[in-house]
Amino acid sequence: MINTILIPALVAIVSIVVGSGIGYSIRKNIWEKNAQNAQQDADHILAEAKSQVAAAKAEVNAQKQAAEAIKQAAENTKKEKILEAQEEIHDFKQKTEDELNVKRDEIARQHNRLQQREDTLDHKNSLLDEREAGLTQKEDKLKQQKADLDQKLSDADELVEKRKQKLYEVASLDKEKAKELVLNNLSDELVKERAEMIRNSNEEVQAKADHFAHQVIVDAIQSSAADTVAETTVSVVDLPNEEMKGRIIGREGRNIRSFEALTGIDLIIDDTPKVVTLSGFDPIRREIAKRAMERLIKDGRIHPARIEEMVDKARKEVNDDIYEAGESALMELGIHRMNPELVKVLGRLKYRTSYGQNVLAHSIEVGKLAGTMAAELGLDEKLAVRAGLLHDIGKAIDHDIEGSHVEIGVELTRKYHEPDLVINAIAAHHGDVPKLSYIAELVVAADTLSSARPGARSESLENYIRRLTELEKIAKSYQGVKQAYAIQAGREVRVMVEPDEISDDRTTILARDIRNQVEKELDYPGNIKITVIREKRVVAIAK
Repeated sequence: MINTILIPALVAIVSIVVGSGIGYSIRKNIWEKNAQNAQQDADHILAEAKSQVAAAKAEVNAQKQAAEAIKQAAENTKKEKILEAQEEIHDFKQKTEDELNVKRDEIARQHNRLQQREDTLDHKNSLLDEREAGLTQKEDKLKQQKADLDQKLSDADELVEKRKQKLYEVASLDKEKAKELVLNNLSDELVKERAEMIRNSNEEVQAKADHFAHQVIVDAIQSSAADTVAETTVSVVDLPNEEMKGRIIGREGRNIRSFEALTGIDLIIDDTPKVVTLSGFDPIRREIAKRAMERLIKDGRIHPARIEEMVDKARKEVNDDIYEAGESALMELGIHRMNPELVKVLGRLKYRTSYGQNVLAHSIEVGKLAGTMAAELGLDEKLAVRAGLLHDIGKAIDHDIEGSHVEIGVELTRKYHEPDLVINAIAAHHGDVPKLSYIAELVVAADTLSSARPGARSESLENYIRRLTELEKIAKSYQGVKQAYAIQAGREVRVMVEPDEISDDRTTILARDIRNQVEKELDYPGNIKITVIREKRVVAIAK
């Protein structure tokens, strides 16, 4: 019974124990499997996290590198801007210093002019003091002479009375006869004394007049003190290197031909290092050529089109300088009003010479001399200065207009309504018409003083320029000739013709005709080459 009960119980207990063990094993396996899966998931998540961290680090490094690059670029830009600002500051400072130097020079020139005027005024004051002292001395002398004369008259009266008495006593003459005899004797003595006084006074006045005239002329010369100017017919342009000569010559010499045709100036390139020479008798053309060549060298682009552009710019600059030269002459002489067209013509005298003497400098000098002498003589100083400045105005355009420079000057000044006394001074300064005022006389004297001083003029240069001018004038006298230039020191004349008016065959005839006229009318050493150039240029612009 007991066994019957225990056996099933034991079986049940064993079953429970065995079932529990199996269940635990199963659950253990499940737990281990879940743990492995969890571990794998954790490892996967960790790997993804590490990958994301690495990616984030890489992105941070990239952003950091980009920030460093931007910072470096900003630093470089900052340095460049600072350098540019420093260069601009330096350029502005240099430009300001140059302008200040120019202004300082101008102030110094004005100061020198004021100092010269002050010295002139001091000299005039001293002369006035001397004259005042002389007049005072003369007045005292006249008072003394008057006192002496009164004494002599008194003595004469006493003598007359004594002689009357003596005549009465000795000759027993009546009163009327004695009176007539005394008056006749006294009249003869007075006439003799009067004649002697007049002769002495005339001699004294003549001596003083000569001394005064010499003093006026000397004062005028001292106050002008003009420089001696040496004129040349060549200009030298410096080159940065020897390679520039080849660029100036151009392919087969086309640049030289274009430059000479546009300027009318001979371009000389020789073995002299780093220089080229511009030769021509016309100083205006030579100045235009020099400025154009300097611009071309600085620009570096040298070809026919660029040469033409630079020559046009240089010609405009020279025209502006001509007007400024006229204005400077007016300012130097204190002339405030003049027709602008006449000022332009006056400025052209800066590039005109007469016997090697610069005509503008000569005209300014004549104006100063005439003004100084007019002031000393009590005449109109401003009118004398104006007449002296304009006396050779016709020489500015006498190469372009027929007639003498006197006739041209009279027409110009009459056209622009200058005063009649100025016009007469211009017309009479070479004796062509009578002088109507003392101003005209002073202009003639000042012109003679200025041109006659040592070193003022050179005959040989004037003859040379006249011969070259005549060469160009002969070439330009033919119909169809557009321009003519005498180059090579007058050994060649280049004639540019209008292609629509003169054919190729006609150029040969034109060269022969010019040659024949040159041989007939001019005297010259050696040979002269006549070159006629016919060029037709067509320009089309694509837009």
